[in-house]
Amino acid sequence: MASPEISHTGKIVEITPDSITVEIVAESACASCHAAGLCHTADAAHKLITVPATLGDWKPGQEVDVFLRRSMGFKAVWLSYAIPLVVLLAVLLGLLSFGFGELPAALMAIGAVCLYYLGLMLFRDKLRNEYSFYIKEK
Repeated sequence: MASPEISHTGKIVEITPDSITVEIVAESACASCHAAGLCHTADAAHKLITVPATLGDWKPGQEVDVFLRRSMGFKAVWLSYAIPLVVLLAVLLGLLSFGFGELPAALMAIGAVCLYYLGLMLFRDKLRNEYSFYIKEK
């Protein structure tokens, strides 16, 4: 059975009274391959995660595990990938069925997805409060 949490190892880069910033390295499958240095296809992205400050003796440079509930990860996938795809296809197919040309229908479908992402951006503070990460000592 899968763990109810998603975890990544990271290093604390900044500590403020309200939050702790942790840098994690998101690696592709190729990045962990033993031949990654030879084929030059490996990529790794450094991401900064802001975690609410918790009690503990945290120090910059300290290795920690960053956790997020798995259900929140699935919700993020739905919000960022699945729903925009449905919006794109629904608007595109709807407009084509009403007799719009392909180019105007495609442009309006892309515009609808842009509006969707704009809506997400406007509600980012509310979403940020729902996605709470926490850390534990490694």
